[in-house]
Amino acid sequence: MVTDAGSWIAPSNRVVWIPRGFTHQHRAHGATDMRIVFMAGSFAELLPQRPAVLAVTPLAREAMLTLTGRSERPAAARDRLRTVVIDELAAAPEQPLHLPEPHDERLLAVTHLVEEDMASPAALGELGRRVGASERTLSRLFQAETGMSFRQWRTQLRVHRALLMLADGASVIDTATSCGWANPSAFIDAFTALVGQTPGRYQRAHDAAHHGT
Repeated sequence: MVTDAGSWIAPSNRVVWIPRGFTHQHRAHGATDMRIVFMAGSFAELLPQRPAVLAVTPLAREAMLTLTGRSERPAAARDRLRTVVIDELAAAPEQPLHLPEPHDERLLAVTHLVEEDMASPAALGELGRRVGASERTLSRLFQAETGMSFRQWRTQLRVHRALLMLADGASVIDTATSCGWANPSAFIDAFTALVGQTPGRYQRAHDAAHHGT
């Protein structure tokens, strides 16, 4: 999901919450079964007032699948299912899967350079020389505009790209190399810290969910 503030990515074990008033776009990668559940204001006010990626419990997942299934249910029953979803999501931790979009022209130039050559990550000082800004200035701007250090932002970007590659069937090793990790172990550690499961397990779950196994 993309807004002016950046992008959020939701693996199959996560959900994106979008409050009212946020202009956004959805992008699907790989074989995707996307379900959308609308919430009344009384329900929505119990969730974050900004876009967020939230963990999904098995109970919330089944309630959302039922709400978006083919069988018709009375309005009261649907409200009870929405209450289950809200209760579960309101207690779920927010997931660090937001990639903020900077606005400073120098930062944008740096982010474009990083995105164009993920496999050969350059240091911030080198990138700064290429865009005409000092490493110190860029570090300060990254923190001010994204709330992250450059290293944290780049890790988020790498994991976002890795999720897309794995969904498209790339191997774990090829994904790690293409996204700039020096070895698969470092990739697995970073991916697991953000996504909550290893790349291999994520890919197997994604494949099973989209092939009915």
